[in-house]
Amino acid sequence: MLLGKAFSVFVEESPVSVMVSGTLERILHPQAVDQVFQDHAVQGYIKELTFSECVRIMSEVAFKESPSVGAYYQAHQDEIPVTRQAVYDKLKRMELQVPAALVHFSAQQLLPCVKAMTAQAAALLPRYRVRVLDGNHLTGTEHRISELRRFRSAALPGQTLVFYDPQYGLITDVVPCEDAHAQERSLLKQALACIGASDCILADRNFCTSGLLFGIRRQRAFFVIRQHASTLRYQLKGKRRLAGQDGRGRDIYEQAICLTDPETGETFTARRITIILDKPDKDGETELHILTNLPPKAASAVRVADLYADRWTIETGFQQLTDDLRCEINTLGYPKAALFGFCVACVAYNAVSAVKCAIRAAQGKAYVEDELSMYYLTLEVAQVTAGMRIAISPKAWQVFRQMSARKFAAVLIDLAQHIDPRKYAKHKRGPKTKQPKKTSGKRIHHVSTARILALRK
Repeated sequence: MLLGKAFSVFVEESPVSVMVSGTLERILHPQAVDQVFQDHAVQGYIKELTFSECVRIMSEVAFKESPSVGAYYQAHQDEIPVTRQAVYDKLKRMELQVPAALVHFSAQQLLPCVKAMTAQAAALLPRYRVRVLDGNHLTGTEHRISELRRFRSAALPGQTLVFYDPQYGLITDVVPCEDAHAQERSLLKQALACIGASDCILADRNFCTSGLLFGIRRQRAFFVIRQHASTLRYQLKGKRRLAGQDGRGRDIYEQAICLTDPETGETFTARRITIILDKPDKDGETELHILTNLPPKAASAVRVADLYADRWTIETGFQQLTDDLRCEINTLGYPKAALFGFCVACVAYNAVSAVKCAIRAAQGKAYVEDELSMYYLTLEVAQVTAGMRIAISPKAWQVFRQMSARKFAAVLIDLAQHIDPRKYAKHKRGPKTKQPKKTSGKRIHHVSTARILALRK
């Protein structure tokens, strides 16, 4: 076997753990990670505690191998050349452009491997790189910082803008922000730096500003963004025409719209696609307007409407980051540390996405989309990895660094063929039932479960 005898037992018993650890070895080996730090750090420096060691600590927390940074330190203090407090000090002063660059690096490294598997989802729009842009606020942390102890309110450590590639399942870029109350639109200049020519950005109306739309156009890129009327200067041109119906039978209209940049006076004509809703949405609106500068030959009005609907794929990604990986570490109250943890969780998500693509190639698309449970997959990885690292020497893992992208893809697919699909199957719940009316509990504070069950007919 290519991986050698040391891996044989784990390949048979837990191939998915070998796949995830091998993928992380490929993208997070110390030399590469420390080089990312050297290339992007401005004021930061490396002494005893390296950036790669910080990433290793946080990746174990992200995969739930360790419950917290402190627990990792407790178990590995002989390997870490600094005190526990020094570790926390390093994390809380982390320059945010460094972990953001690490996310971009991981996507760059894994993209050719995923492409080589030829099992990725179909392209949403041929000849364009479609990416979804959305915001994510980190949940409140514990009030460990002394200044937070006088507040009962949730302490929010920050927010991010995230770019997600739905075809390859990779988080390609992250724009972190320490101020959780900052308007997302204040981060759009940084987001524009992540957009390249021929990109097509899908986003909701909160991102519909003249600055972003004109900025995307100047980058020779494209957008499919829901219109926010109060943030744009525009003028409709001509009459709207019926362009067809979407898959739900809703009428789709198209009309030209002239947009004006209020700062420069620049104008350009885009397309406004209107979806007639079956019933008013939560805001009482009966029509949904989508703006795009895609040429009609590249995407019809109906296709644009479908593309906008596909932006929800990023919500699934956020859910997996929260439920199956630990992207929000409530013990890390300092914003930089919390955002660093989120970025490392995004790297872990990319590694798992590459593993899922290999499983799709080996076990079939239907299994991955309908039956594969990410909860059971990541649970096994958390349970097996620590013992596997003890049994297999660090030097043996270096084989994953030395492979070409095509060879690495072939190895992952071969490992995926050893997976027992039943171990990671979802348990689909039945239809939801109407909840009974509950008593208030003000007068009767507790009940006997045994007596309540005795009343069951």
